Amino acid sequence: MQDLLQLAEELGLTVIEKAGRHLGGYHHGTSTIRLDPRMPRRVARSVLAHEIAHHVFQDHPSPHGPVRAKQERRANEWAALRLITPDAYAEAERHRGGHSPSMAHDLAVTVELVDAYRALLLRLGDTTYVRARMGAGQWHHRTVHAS
Repeated sequence: MQDLLQLAEELGLTVIEKAGRHLGGYHHGTSTIRLDPRMPRRVARSVLAHEIAHHVFQDHPSPHGPVRAKQERRANEWAALRLITPDAYAEAERHRGGHSPSMAHDLAVTVELVDAYRALLLRLGDTTYVRARMGAGQWHHRTVHAS
């Protein structure tokens, strides 16, 4: 959590704790992130990373459902890539048989971030890619599994 608070500070964000209707929120105009102080630690770190992502992408609230959905998906993916390592994910997946809620507990993140990370995986033969893109060598991480 401390590393995320440090990142927020480096990005010029102010993080406040205040109860509200939602667990957290990002206000672009004031560069403020609000976190509900009643959240468990794993939820708080997931929400903080998610809200930092909205700042990184300069997201503004949109009344358009598809735009809002894209912003939320992108923020979850960004947060998942910051909080979940490929090795930790692979271990949690092996240990928990792919059960997202159990994996989330082991990885100290929310289920939404486990699902976002899973959506970034591409498995081809004995290789797993994280955030694969078109073209040679365009991926965030690659693991070759022993056969």
